[in-house]
Parts: sequence; C-alpha cells; structure tokens
Amino acid sequence: MAVSVFDLFKIGIGPSSSHTVGPMRAAKMFAEHLQKHDLLSETSRVRAQMYGSLGLTGVGHGTDKGVLLGLLGYAPDTVPIETVQSELDTIALDQRICLLHEREVAFSLKHDLILHRRQALAEHPNGMKFTAYDTADNVIVEKKYLSVGGGFVVTVGMDASPVLDAFNDVQYPFQNAKELLDICARENLTIAQLMLANERTWRSEDEIKAELMNIWHVMQTCVKRGCGIDNPDATGYLPGGLNVKRRAAELYTQLTKHAERSLADPLSVMDWVNLYAIAVNEENAAGGRVVTAPTNGAAGIVPAVLHYYERFVPNNPNAIDAGIVTFLLTAGAIGILYKLNASISGAEVGCQGEVGVACSMAAAGLAAAQGGTNAQIENAAEIGMEHNLGLTCDPVGGLVQIPCIERNAMGAIKAVNAARIALRGDGVHHVSLDMVIKTMRDTGADMKSKYKETAKGGLAVNMVEC
Repeated sequence: MAVSVFDLFKIGIGPSSSHTVGPMRAAKMFAEHLQKHDLLSETSRVRAQMYGSLGLTGVGHGTDKGVLLGLLGYAPDTVPIETVQSELDTIALDQRICLLHEREVAFSLKHDLILHRRQALAEHPNGMKFTAYDTADNVIVEKKYLSVGGGFVVTVGMDASPVLDAFNDVQYPFQNAKELLDICARENLTIAQLMLANERTWRSEDEIKAELMNIWHVMQTCVKRGCGIDNPDATGYLPGGLNVKRRAAELYTQLTKHAERSLADPLSVMDWVNLYAIAVNEENAAGGRVVTAPTNGAAGIVPAVLHYYERFVPNNPNAIDAGIVTFLLTAGAIGILYKLNASISGAEVGCQGEVGVACSMAAAGLAAAQGGTNAQIENAAEIGMEHNLGLTCDPVGGLVQIPCIERNAMGAIKAVNAARIALRGDGVHHVSLDMVIKTMRDTGADMKSKYKETAKGGLAVNMVEC
C-alpha cells in the first residue's frame, strides 16, 4: 500500500522496478533478517528462487543482478552502479557471496539462483523465495516475498497493521478520488496542499520540499546522461542482444545543432518531450540510476513532462521550483489512488498499470502545476488513463527496450495532451477517475497472462517470428 509520495517516487537502478529493484530489496531484507536474528554465523549457503514473471523475464530484467546486489547489502538508491560489476564477476567465478559484506557463504549461480519459468507462487505473479542453510544443509530459515510493482516488496505472512496505522495517521486519509476531492473541497485545499499536510506526518515541510527537489535533480541528471552530456556511454547499443541502438544522444545533437529551425515547426516541442522520455528509458535499459515513477518501465514519462513544464510552459522564474513541488505532490496523490485500488505492476495488470498510470500521474501533475482546479486535475488524470486502457506488457526478449522506450515517449505526449484538454474544460466530465481506475483493474484481471510481462505474447512473440 502506498502511503507517501516518496513510496511512489523512489531512486533506484534499471532496468525494472519490479524485477530488479524489488528483488534487490527483498534479498537485502532477507540478509538483514539473518543478521538481526543472529543467523549469519550459522549460514553456510543461501538459495534464491524466482517465480512467475520474475522467472520468465528475470535475466532480461536484471533480476539476477538485483538479487546478488541485495544479498551483498546494497540498496537501490545508493548502489555504486559504476563499480560493482567486479563483485558480481567474483561471485560467478568463486561461487561464493559475502552476505552484507560480512559473512561469506557458498552461492552457485547455477544451483542457488533459480528462475522458475513454469511455476508461480499463489500470492502474486512476482514471487520470490529465499532460503538459508547450515553446514549440514539443513534449512535455517525460509522466507517468501512479493514484488508488487514500483519496487514495493511485501513479505508473505507479514503483519500489515503498521502500514494501515501509518495510512490512518495522516491528517487527511483518502481511499479514492471522490474522497480526495471531497476533503479538498471541505478544507479548501488543493490536492498538492492536502498531500503536503499528509507528508508532514513524517517530515518537516522543508524536508519534504528538499527531498522532492532531490527527486527532480536525479531525474534531470538521468536525462542529461541519456542525452550524452558528460556521459560517453550514451552511444552505441543497449545490452541484452537485441542490438537496440541508443538514439537520445544523437537526437539531442540534432535538436541543439540547428535550434532556429524549430521556430518554423509548431510541433517541435514534441521532439523535446520525446527526447526527454527516450533519454531516461535508455538509461534505465542500460542499468543506470533512475527515479521509479511509479515504475522503472515507465520512468521516463514524469521526468519528460516535468522538463516540458520547466522549459516550455511560461512561468515566473521564481515560481518554477514551487510548480515542480506541486507537480510531484499531485502526481503522487494520483499514483496512490492506483496503488490503493488497482495495481502498478505490469505482471499483474499489463502496461496500463505502468505507462498508463505514469501518464495519468504526469497529466494530473502538469494540470496542477499550471494552476488547474482540482476538478480539472482529476479530469486530466482520468483522460491519461482512459486512453491507455488495455495496454499490454509484452517486452521483446524479456528486455525493457522494445516497446518500452518508445512507449514512454508516447505516454509523455499523451500526458501533455490530457492536461491541455482538461485545462480547456471546466472539470465536468462523464467518466470519473474512480471509474477508470476500476476499469483498469478489471481489464487487467481479464487480460491473458501472456500479455502481462511474461514475454510470451504480443510483440515479444511476433517480432521474433518475423
């Protein structure tokens, strides 16, 4: 369950929040459980088993890397991605791993990191099981985890009351969009103001704004790296074997080399929005640092629309930072609604739960940053999802590249258009955000599993056949 805007916007690494970040967090949680209960010294070997979608697309989504890094004790937001490859190579060579950099145990990539392609845990399509053994190969402890989208990890059997208590502790708890709008109307608040009040449950206002601006800074850095600014690795081909060429750096050069030409093209802004989204998702596909927003597979949409807001929407320069804070708080509120009432997991509801949700969040954030009413903001969020309903998750080769990278560019353009449509209206519309969230959830439930991040349907099959 999402409680805070910072549950939706988390700093991590690519290529997948549910398949890389989630397993990393779960593996770290397991190793820390051993440490907390004084079981590290008894542990002689560990085994990690991935089920369902994690097993089917694990290698392409970086699940194996995520598990190893988590067992080593690295966290997604701080792992030194430029320097850890040597540690991963050593694990493969020595068939040993140093849990939390404290206890060295046996670990064979072949026998102790198992990707089950035909088995799934009953609780969720993204299931994991970690087991620790003693020197006699007896089980010391075994725990199951679920990666439920956006890097969220749930421990099977865990008491949910602390999360529920945290939800109820906020000043203005809400379960759906109607409640959110009703509270805002009653208290004479914008959605961003309500979210700021709720965030003050855990942080001071200055801390909230500073962390939101840090999120924005990481997004900006990701775009710059994707564009090849101070990053020589932004050219060539993405890893994984599909030979997908990185395009953002070349596109950036084209757009900046003859900037005056854009004045003759009223749609040239779209080229920049496309660039921002592609830059982020190429960095994500290469395993770079991104902001999960709300997932890695959809990480380019919110940054692209935020860059559009900062660079192309007329603003008072002194108010830009305030607009960015408003954008992220509002987008976070919309993301929480999807997390509460549907899903942001491609393995559970298809890409409508990733790109669709990100589009909805970004549309709402942009409408809010431009001074839209709460009704217009809700309308923008609804439009953003309504026209992504039924979107499948069919990654070719199990990689977050085709169609994911271009799909982010399309989602960003849709978000901008959704906000523009909503801001031209008065907020009155036939389909409510709650209706479209329920429809997304129901559509995902009806969708065949092969279209939900398994690489067994859609483009993932037909492109190979062609």
